[in-house]
Amino acid sequence: MSLVYNPTTRHYTHAQYLVSLVLFTVRSRDHEVLLLQIYSFILKYYNRYKYKDLKKMAHSKIFLRNRALGYVSNHIPVVTRYIQRRKENLLVTCVGKEFHTYGCAHFSLLSVSGTHPDDITCLSADSFHIYTAADNIVYAWRRGTELKHTYIGHNYTVHIILPFGPHLITIDENSTLMVWDIKTEELILELNFSNNQFEITTMIHPATYMNKVLLGSKQGSLQLWNLKTMKMIYTFKGWNIPITALEQAPAIDVVAIGLLDGKIILHNLKFDETLFELIQDTGSVISISFRNDNNPIMATGSLNGQIVFWNLEQRKVESQLNKAHFDAVTGLKYLPNEPLLVSSSSDNSLKLWIFDLTDGGARLLKIREGHAEPPTIVRFYGNNNDNILTAGGDSSLRIFSTVTETFNKSLGRASYNRKSSKKKSKTVEDPMIMPPITYFCAEKTREKEWCNIAAIHSGLGMVTTWSYNLLKMGEHKLLPERFKNDRNATSTCLCITKCGNFVIVGYSTGHVDRFNIQSGTHKTSYGNEHKHTGPVRGLAVDDLNQIVVTAGKDCLIQFWDFNSHQDLGLKMTMTLPESIEWLRYHNECTFIAVALENFSIILIDLDTKKIIRHFYGHKGRLTDATFSPDAKWLITSSMDCTIRTWDILSSHLIDVFQVSNACISLNLSPTGEFLATAHMCNEGIYLWSNRTIYSHVSLKAIKEEDVIPMIDLPNSIVEDNQENNEDLNEEESQYVSPQQLGENLITISSLPQSRWKNLLNIDIIKKRNKPKEPLQTSEKAPFFLPTIASSDIKFDLSDVQNSTDIPRLRNNKDFQILTIFGRMLCSTLESDKDFIDVIDKLKSMGPSAIDFEIQSLSAEEDNKVLLLQQFMKVLCFMMDHKIDFELAQTYLGVFLKWHGQTISETPKLLNNLEYLQDQQLKNWQTLREKLFYNLSIVKSLKKM
Repeated sequence: MSLVYNPTTRHYTHAQYLVSLVLFTVRSRDHEVLLLQIYSFILKYYNRYKYKDLKKMAHSKIFLRNRALGYVSNHIPVVTRYIQRRKENLLVTCVGKEFHTYGCAHFSLLSVSGTHPDDITCLSADSFHIYTAADNIVYAWRRGTELKHTYIGHNYTVHIILPFGPHLITIDENSTLMVWDIKTEELILELNFSNNQFEITTMIHPATYMNKVLLGSKQGSLQLWNLKTMKMIYTFKGWNIPITALEQAPAIDVVAIGLLDGKIILHNLKFDETLFELIQDTGSVISISFRNDNNPIMATGSLNGQIVFWNLEQRKVESQLNKAHFDAVTGLKYLPNEPLLVSSSSDNSLKLWIFDLTDGGARLLKIREGHAEPPTIVRFYGNNNDNILTAGGDSSLRIFSTVTETFNKSLGRASYNRKSSKKKSKTVEDPMIMPPITYFCAEKTREKEWCNIAAIHSGLGMVTTWSYNLLKMGEHKLLPERFKNDRNATSTCLCITKCGNFVIVGYSTGHVDRFNIQSGTHKTSYGNEHKHTGPVRGLAVDDLNQIVVTAGKDCLIQFWDFNSHQDLGLKMTMTLPESIEWLRYHNECTFIAVALENFSIILIDLDTKKIIRHFYGHKGRLTDATFSPDAKWLITSSMDCTIRTWDILSSHLIDVFQVSNACISLNLSPTGEFLATAHMCNEGIYLWSNRTIYSHVSLKAIKEEDVIPMIDLPNSIVEDNQENNEDLNEEESQYVSPQQLGENLITISSLPQSRWKNLLNIDIIKKRNKPKEPLQTSEKAPFFLPTIASSDIKFDLSDVQNSTDIPRLRNNKDFQILTIFGRMLCSTLESDKDFIDVIDKLKSMGPSAIDFEIQSLSAEEDNKVLLLQQFMKVLCFMMDHKIDFELAQTYLGVFLKWHGQTISETPKLLNNLEYLQDQQLKNWQTLREKLFYNLSIVKSLKKM
């Protein structure tokens, strides 16, 4: 099947049709995990074609990559180093594109390496460097974070690295062996082996064998090479079974060889003789380590997570850990001269075992672990950003700290009988382990008193309870009597009341039941005849425990009285156009987000019980949603691998970005600082920083044709995003409002009210603020020098000309009484239509100055009428152009206050006053109509 992407419509043709057909025809919750895997697989290859030529963007408008939590180890074996300066053993584990360094004393994370361009394929270390390989390039790191050397020369992926004195030996998947000088990075030697004859699978340096290495092959044979002379010394015929592990024994000339069929062979290299054989019943031997504190013990790891301890003197099993890990034990290392064993596994865990039991057995001393299977749901716990509560496909419930990884905790794995599960002999496939948790709810109110977490499991009707305070699974398992013998009824959704006393559970049969979480007793049911005809997909309860909201696959949303019984409490039923996927509720603003099967989201107000928003845009099944703390945003995720942020007030999409793996759960922290996400096929929890908290972000609506940025998931290291500072600080073009918005609109000035509101009462204010003691006036300049009104002496030099031909004696215009503002009015006699400079001058003055300037217009008898007439023209100009409406009214009031009698006695001014009155009435009628219209619209919206 080909995957075709249409850039015009931005739809996928074959992939979406196939996936949508599967999702719409098969809607059983029992097959939800299988459907998600099919969906993710198809969309993964669709995205590979869709974004093949699209450059990856560094950030979205709102969210920045912060870091990944919950990664400890993968299939790459753990590496140990002893640092003489620290007097401590360091443990190095791989987590994809980075490696972590832990201190063995406290098992604390010391450092995280830089990010490799590809996933790390192998690890090794010596006293000075940590060596990693990513694809066909080998790197050397100092102090776990500083990249010192890079070795380039392989054509295939490197999978074996061995430090060899001042040299480094690397082997790729094509069985090409290269020897490098560590300091100069020069290639010293290259040997090519044929995979058909001798495919190298492992390599060691036998103790006391100068310049020699022992190579193990997939064909089962071994070869001993002298790298200095570039000659093969000896070939061991082997056992015709692939060699999976090689380890030097404490005895000289003896090595332990692990085979694919489970055999462990102790072989003498000097005489080419097998000393004895051991058989591991649980399958292939993939890791071997010898205890070196004068105890003849050898440890071997298997694919099913078992660690077997062999007594080499008695040649039998000394003890074993049947369930040391949930997956293959890929790394085993005894610490030098200590009864301590470090084990790592691809189940995302690192464990330290100590041998201090009376029978010589091992017990778990320290542990660092994350989810062994990808998380299914992630939620912040409490009222801050410190703790994240997650549930994974491994049936476990965990707490991850955003402050430090030492605060990470585990609540254990869900078990049908927790006590008997601990007492029974542990096997890899524990029948007591319950199916994965698909959804949970937590409430902090009663966490100190009883269980405050409730979880539903895939395919089960039983609801389990958990205690956050005690970090364990609770005793009560909630299940109604009607479903005791009905295994087909499964729990599909739940919620916990704000008081922390009750759990409300919805089932696939359409029933809704309420339980007391403290005692586990059944309290009541909602609906009998009026119950949902299909599975209940969502539940919500208001903060006051008055209304219960149920949403079902039958397109119905029902509102129930919390204290009702059966059908008596049904208050209202709302029918939606599509079936409902899930429901999310915001406690503080009574908003309910409902996801529909047509990939859209509707927003319902619980108070009015009406639909207030409808968001379209996702092209795949919706997986989760979260509200911002202030309820301004709704953030949604979908199987189309996009995460979208919707502005609830404007109903616009304001941010969208795409990731490589679909987000299956997300949650915004209570402070809005972090967004936590969980993704398909990823065991970690990813944190994204909210840019709007630290900087100004212009959130414009995103158009449908805009390109969606593709963003890599965060790494384990905290990212500073310095390389993207230019993009992040890019200022958006500021909007400059025009002088006039429209011909029929009236513009108000942007001046503060203190500049014009008190103008009419300025004389009263002056009397009230008159000081009790007279002010000390500054020295006055001579009367013939022009000055500007201020607290200090400032001369008016506006008419000074920079010319050398100015006569010493001339007539000074400033002998007139006109002020600067008065002269500006006189200058407008030639151009009556341009009064912008005069208006700007008035805006720049304070209330007292404006009052003085208007009052002084009639100070000079010769130009009194002209000045008054020009000022009236200024007011007419402001009203004709509908600008600065409140300023024009204030200036007119002050003008009439001081010159009203003069205007009434002058016919020329009286005619201008009539025209001014007509313009004022027109502006007021326009303003009144617009104001009343908007008031009526607002009043009508309030009634909806």
